Amino acid sequence: MSFAIKGNKDGLLITINPTEEWQSVLSELAARIDEQGSFFAGARITVDVSTRPVPKHELTSLKALLERRGLMLWSVHSDSDTTLKAAQALDLHMAVSNAVAARGEGSDGAPISPEEGGTAGILIRRTLRSGRTVHSDGHVVVFGDVNPGAEIVAVGDVIIWGRLRGNVHAGADGDESAIVCALDMTPNQLRIARYIVTSPEDKRRKPKPEIALIRDHQIVVEAWQ
Repeated sequence: MSFAIKGNKDGLLITINPTEEWQSVLSELAARIDEQGSFFAGARITVDVSTRPVPKHELTSLKALLERRGLMLWSVHSDSDTTLKAAQALDLHMAVSNAVAARGEGSDGAPISPEEGGTAGILIRRTLRSGRTVHSDGHVVVFGDVNPGAEIVAVGDVIIWGRLRGNVHAGADGDESAIVCALDMTPNQLRIARYIVTSPEDKRRKPKPEIALIRDHQIVVEAWQ
């Protein structure tokens, strides 16, 4: 089994098998939630990934999968520095294993702080039309479209709950872990750190949620589960 689900005092705890392929876990979890919607309805979700290193783009995919189904990823339990850093970048609550917590340390030996710092960002609740430019020293979230001729430049991530057809530059200060997500990814130009791609014109393409990230020194675009 790729995951197990049980109730806890905060909502639901999903324990993910650390050896299962991540996309398979997401696909199975999405199918389970869709089949048993009433069981999950409105639940606050805690995810335990144990020692599994989950980078930011994978944790973002899980968070988006839950949010599209009306669920909130509340907390992440992990013994991996990679996962804990990803959770911090996404402003999620974090916890380490009981053994590590008993020592009062994180998985890297550093003391655990009861306060978690967030990352500054901009939330835009409208469509960005041609000629509009947005700059942010943190993340940018747009509830709307980014039209051709509009531009977003962010030091952090860029998430578009709509159609991305303008220009986007995430990780503008050189952060190669930055990501770009959109419900319809057809940018005129997309940049992450120092890497650049453009979208080929394909009028037959069906809109679908996608995530762009750097892998093996190039920008790749894949399904945003």
